[in-house]
Amino acid sequence: MTRPEILILGSVNRDLIVHAPRLPLPGETLRGQRFGSCLGGKGANQAVAAARLGARVALAARVGLQENGAALVAQLVAEGVDTRAVVQPADEAPGVALIVVGAEDAENQIVTVAGSNGTLPLAQVEALDMAGLRWLVAQQELPLQSIARAFERAHAAGAKTVLNAAPYRPGCERLLPLVDLLVVNALEAQALMATLGGAAATPEALADALRRQGPAAVLVSLGGDGLCWADADGPRRVPARAVKAVDTVGAGDTLVGALVTALAEGRPVAAALAFALAAAALAVSRAGVQDAMPRRAEVEALLNLNPAAGSSPLIDSPDRA
Repeated sequence: MTRPEILILGSVNRDLIVHAPRLPLPGETLRGQRFGSCLGGKGANQAVAAARLGARVALAARVGLQENGAALVAQLVAEGVDTRAVVQPADEAPGVALIVVGAEDAENQIVTVAGSNGTLPLAQVEALDMAGLRWLVAQQELPLQSIARAFERAHAAGAKTVLNAAPYRPGCERLLPLVDLLVVNALEAQALMATLGGAAATPEALADALRRQGPAAVLVSLGGDGLCWADADGPRRVPARAVKAVDTVGAGDTLVGALVTALAEGRPVAAALAFALAAAALAVSRAGVQDAMPRRAEVEALLNLNPAAGSSPLIDSPDRA
């Protein structure tokens, strides 16, 4: 089997999704419109997004076999994700995410239970084969000490690291010196900045301030307003593509999976960001999470095959073998 160029260290959940007319107020009961259950978790989502876009991607995770956890791993395999680093303990249950999607604005509320995600041990991280990796990606639904050790090992192996600091957790600021690319939404960026004892009035200021904490680059996602990117050349805004949002669940994971796919290919920053935003735009225009994630041909068609210009020391790399 071909070695992966991207390793996602992340969570695998069973998503329980309710669609409602809008998000409920505190203490309010609403009549839902429909319900569904599917493979989810930020790690699984990002791995599937990258695989659909043509990346050689592996997932390192812990998926308990109770409550039919094996079916979640089977779905990952069917999507083309390398699951050789997925451990399946028989005495644990997989993580669960309860998701409500409001029809009025396509916004969502999510509550997660870690399950086997929360038990990912350092021993599993030490056993990971990182030879030939270009990028290691992690989120924060796993133990932070396991993420820190994975980043240390990735750097030792010559790979770059991405931290999607979601959901926000106190203590994650200690990971920043190990991070090459930090990806956060506006709320996560503000929470992280507050933990660091600072404040910023604009997304540009937030991104630039966080970059000064260690990462070579910072991406602050702004939903329908696009994103803000900051690197050694300073911060800049990149607008989103205009689409009618149907369901925003998983849009951030699509963005991360698409971005790291483009970076692993050696695309310059401008082109990588355009690719990621196009993938996210397609995802939010459809219902579902992984079902809504686009294939590569769809993203290329939306981009109309027009390459973007620009480069960055962060992603300069030789052509893929």
